[in-house]
Amino acid sequence: MKYAACFALGLAFAAPAMAQDAPDPAFTARDLFGLTVAADPQISPDGKRIAYVRRTNDIMTDAAVSSIWMIDVASGAETPLVTGEGSHNSPRWSPGGDRLAYVSTQGGGGPQLHVRWMASGQSANITALPDAPQSLAWSPDGTRIAYSADVAGEGTTLGTPLTPPEGAEWKPGPKVIDRVTYRYDGAGYLKPGFTQIFIVDAVGGAPRQLTFGDRNNGGDLEWTPDGRSILISGNRDEDWELSALDSEIYAIDLASGAITELTNRDGPDFGAQVSPDGRTIAYLGFDDTAMAYRQNELYLMDRDGTNKRRIAQGLDRDITALEWTDAGLFAGYEEAGLYKVAKVATSGSVSPLAAELVDTYYTRPYAGGQWSVSDGGVLAYTSGSTSRPSDVSVLRGGRATRLTRLNDLKLAGKRLAQVRELRVTAPDGTRIPSWIVLPADWREGAPLPMILEIHGGPYSSYGPSFSTDYQIYASAGYATLYTNPGGSTGYGQAFADRIEGNYPISNHDELMAAVDAAVAAGYADPDNLFVTGGSGGGILTAWVVGKTNRFAAAAAYKPVINWTSMALMSDGYAFFGKYWMKGQPWERPEDYWRRSPLVNAANITTPTLLLVGEEDYRTPRSEAEQFYGALKVLGVDTALVVTPGASHSDLTMSPSQQAAKGAAVLAWFAKYRSE
Repeated sequence: MKYAACFALGLAFAAPAMAQDAPDPAFTARDLFGLTVAADPQISPDGKRIAYVRRTNDIMTDAAVSSIWMIDVASGAETPLVTGEGSHNSPRWSPGGDRLAYVSTQGGGGPQLHVRWMASGQSANITALPDAPQSLAWSPDGTRIAYSADVAGEGTTLGTPLTPPEGAEWKPGPKVIDRVTYRYDGAGYLKPGFTQIFIVDAVGGAPRQLTFGDRNNGGDLEWTPDGRSILISGNRDEDWELSALDSEIYAIDLASGAITELTNRDGPDFGAQVSPDGRTIAYLGFDDTAMAYRQNELYLMDRDGTNKRRIAQGLDRDITALEWTDAGLFAGYEEAGLYKVAKVATSGSVSPLAAELVDTYYTRPYAGGQWSVSDGGVLAYTSGSTSRPSDVSVLRGGRATRLTRLNDLKLAGKRLAQVRELRVTAPDGTRIPSWIVLPADWREGAPLPMILEIHGGPYSSYGPSFSTDYQIYASAGYATLYTNPGGSTGYGQAFADRIEGNYPISNHDELMAAVDAAVAAGYADPDNLFVTGGSGGGILTAWVVGKTNRFAAAAAYKPVINWTSMALMSDGYAFFGKYWMKGQPWERPEDYWRRSPLVNAANITTPTLLLVGEEDYRTPRSEAEQFYGALKVLGVDTALVVTPGASHSDLTMSPSQQAAKGAAVLAWFAKYRSE
């Protein structure tokens, strides 16, 4: 059985089968191509239409191709709006619903702001920018669009460079780096410059720059209803570079250009939404107490920044998004492996809506969701299940209706894995939410080789959602166990605090309890256990193999191995030392070493594969390479897989690279899988 599974993966990109061959009913790596996810559903102000982004994995370009489609809510009929060559994203309705702004590479250049007139179907390119516009926001009267964009600056120089003689071809000169954050995961090494705010007429013309100087300005842009001001978030303090979390909400007066600070505390304030009457601002934030994780809390203040007060204090959840329409104030948050939207009264009462959202991150089942609300309170959102990626659904009058079925036809002929909830209790009696994915043909009483797959973050969560990784593992004959151990979000601040100051140490016993439960339930063969995970899951994979030899093989993807090098080499070194490690390496060397998987290296006998993206600056490839070197010195079987061009997120890999990653993991496990 193990050889058949590896053989199938090995042929994932071979020549097409002959026409008479029956299609493979198993979900394999090749099925990543053609898979489509729905993202960024934006409902029109009147609630009658939804514009959303389709992302389809194209086999000819080995890339996710994005287009914008429209749904008629009443009939469910779909119409393509912006398709063809290029990338098309970020649809945003004008206040009257007669136009749609979006960002597109139509015309073959870089991403630009476009506007489509819905009645005529005509579109126009509104900007000519060197970098992509972000955070599009229409003015209340629909005449202007605000956006943020990077503005190039002059880099620091040291000394006067020589001038080459005419006709000479010299190598580029050195770059001088003096910024705290000089590289960022997904963006690479940053160019000199800062993010600034602009407005442009909705019919085109020269834009007006509203912010200047050596500060980044941005966040979600929010117009006041009178059209006289725009709210932004950022940090304009002198020590902004080393203030990893601090941000404030500012109001830009369009007449004078004056910028007024509306919040002022040690901690982040962001996500401003203005009430329809213009009198109140809702926003998110928290007081910075130097903890590794704090849930975002919901606040109100008067339009001038006075009378700040926290509301919805009984909602012990991390609120990640707000929207305030004529129908009221709406908030989104994780909830026990799912994502929910609730209506929040200004008095603080919370009324959850009857909608369950899913994320668009299809490789693994992370909790999340994307949504928007019409003026009348109709909710458009990303929905899904354990057997399909995200679609678009709508909630009207308390009734949820699924509007798209993007993968139903493709997946109808596939034997998909089944997902069951597993009851797990930690040694201290705390329930650890867990699920197990079983092959479609699994029979009771037949224990399977099992993969423990650990989520990243660690402040994030998994839930009962679709995962291509798990489907591919099931097709290869494996059960997959996944859990939300301490530190996972969506269960309240106290549950997240289970790893405060001791991550990854305390998670080990919780994860082993989950493995024990899967064995006891008859799902897992105790002699065929494997472990893998990425980012925070990669750290825990490396930690686990140093604490136990119960796993036949392991695959640690983008792990942290040495907290000293991680704290000073990642793209967040202003954050990790202060918040996660409670001090810098020279201040707490014993604690850094105590919490580093490398401390247990001498105990490791488990064959361990290391995987990392070539351009990962969040958990740099040097972390995986350290572990690879240690295991080689120890004589433990290991290999290192580096994916070209990939950064930290799985979705920065092309579909073929995602398939290759999964094939490498399964091939590694197959070496040590017993019959």
